[in-house]
Amino acid sequence: MPRVRFTQNLERHLAVPAAAVDGSTVKETLEAVFAANPQLRGYVLDDQGRLRKHVVVFVNGQMVLDRDGLSDRVEPSSELLVMQALSGG
Repeated sequence: MPRVRFTQNLERHLAVPAAAVDGSTVKETLEAVFAANPQLRGYVLDDQGRLRKHVVVFVNGQMVLDRDGLSDRVEPSSELLVMQALSGG
């Protein structure tokens, strides 16, 4: 099962322990995490189901390409890291 981790920044708002869940795409994997922690959805996705502007997801160290549909493939051995993107100057 893919493993999903969240950076400590989200811990300031709610508990986000690492989780091993089923999923073959980023969307399916995140939906499995949200099923166990529904409040987390609003911190990661906007109201259209896309990644929020300042959130980034990496699969095995590679940034996801599809920020809207979250269709990037996920293997059972994959590790997803969800973090806030840095911006500003």
